[in-house]
Amino acid sequence: MTSIQGRIESDYIAAYKAKDTVRVAVLRHLKTATKNLEVEVLRPLTDDDLLEIISRQMKQRRESIDQYEKHARNDLAAVEAAELVVLQAYMPAPLTDAELAEAIARLAVETGAQGPKDMGKVMQALGQAYKGRYDGKKASEAVRARLSS
Repeated sequence: MTSIQGRIESDYIAAYKAKDTVRVAVLRHLKTATKNLEVEVLRPLTDDDLLEIISRQMKQRRESIDQYEKHARNDLAAVEAAELVVLQAYMPAPLTDAELAEAIARLAVETGAQGPKDMGKVMQALGQAYKGRYDGKKASEAVRARLSS
């Protein structure tokens, strides 16, 4: 069992005992997604695997919030936002804008990226080096701007 997985298990038990319904629901979904992936890949999961699962669930919550807000369903958007906060607690500290720009500049040089056609190289290197520590949308905009100049 990985350290993140152990933390999820112990937090789930604590939330269940405390009757924290939002946290219980989020962690239950997370545990289910973890089990499904474990069955799919037939090996114990690593922290990187779990970060990928959490990241995917966070992205789903963000998209749901956007959709709910577009349709004036602020009650449902608030529920998704509360769930997003629970998930964020399991992610590593996010990069600041300055750290992200610095990492992109360094990786652009390291990968030998020449222009916008090499954006994939930089994004892949960024994903490997800083998994789960940046917003993909913001990073792709920054990489595109860096390689276009």
